[in-house]
Amino acid sequence: MLRLLMIDLRRKAEWLYEGASTRHILKVLLTDGTASMILYRAMQWARHHRLPPLEMLLNRMNTICCNCIIGRGAEFGEGFVLIHATGIVINGQVVGGRNVLVEHQVTIGAEGRKSPRLGDGVFVGAGAKIIGPITVGDHARVGANAVVVDDVPPHTTVVGIPARVVRRRETAGMHDATR
Repeated sequence: MLRLLMIDLRRKAEWLYEGASTRHILKVLLTDGTASMILYRAMQWARHHRLPPLEMLLNRMNTICCNCIIGRGAEFGEGFVLIHATGIVINGQVVGGRNVLVEHQVTIGAEGRKSPRLGDGVFVGAGAKIIGPITVGDHARVGANAVVVDDVPPHTTVVGIPARVVRRRETAGMHDATR
């Protein structure tokens, strides 16, 4: 858990302060969202070690102390960053890749007991809603207040209600004229 948490903290420091020195990490420990990140990783550790009472306690602490609800089964890879944690709601069946960054007031929720999957390097803007059995592709960006109900292709930016693609970014070996 500590290794994973340190990767998360370094990623947050890089995002916020463009560096991951000890000074930057210490600053991150005092920023909004970090307590929720720590409680989430501790909850994940408790789940993996089959300690349901501790897992439930950590889940409740995150909800009560940080106003952040992350379902007990949610799984995110290394580099998971809550930029601001207030008002975040993430369903317990959500699966996210590495380096997922989430702003405040975001909902990532189920529809009909089926939840979204987020790829690696996904950014979710403030107030966005990602709902249902959809996939948000690697390195996609979800704009602030977007409502995503359909799959989001990799390397794209979506905005609006319902969300639509407004930008496609080039990747190695791929050229896109809509850029």
